[in-house]
Amino acid sequence: MRKDTSRIRGTTPEVEQAARRLRQEPTRAEVCLWQALRRRQLAGLKFRFQYPVGRFIADFCCPSLKLIIEIDGGIHDRQKPYDEARTQQLQAFGYRVLRFSNKEVLTNLPNVLTQIHHQAKTDFPPESGG
Repeated sequence: MRKDTSRIRGTTPEVEQAARRLRQEPTRAEVCLWQALRRRQLAGLKFRFQYPVGRFIADFCCPSLKLIIEIDGGIHDRQKPYDEARTQQLQAFGYRVLRFSNKEVLTNLPNVLTQIHHQAKTDFPPESGG
């Protein structure tokens, strides 16, 4: 039996189902970034793909850092006010949100990963050995 996590993250069964559908049909940019983030490949951090948070679905989320990565396609050029409101709501939930364009991910993945890694180090600096 599958555990009901909707109450844990404040989501609804409909949002959980939508996230499952999105995981089945990823964009090229999502596949590219997911290949680099999955299995703790970036600094040992566990990322989730199409992760429900409240009424939203984050493209990528590192729950331990409360870090969300959003990959924006062309439609996002026409919905900036919605994206800004969404980011503010996610921030109100305690998440930090990084946004990258599809083009950035597909043409300069190393830079995208560097920026994510930098944010992760900022949010969760290594312990000093002293």
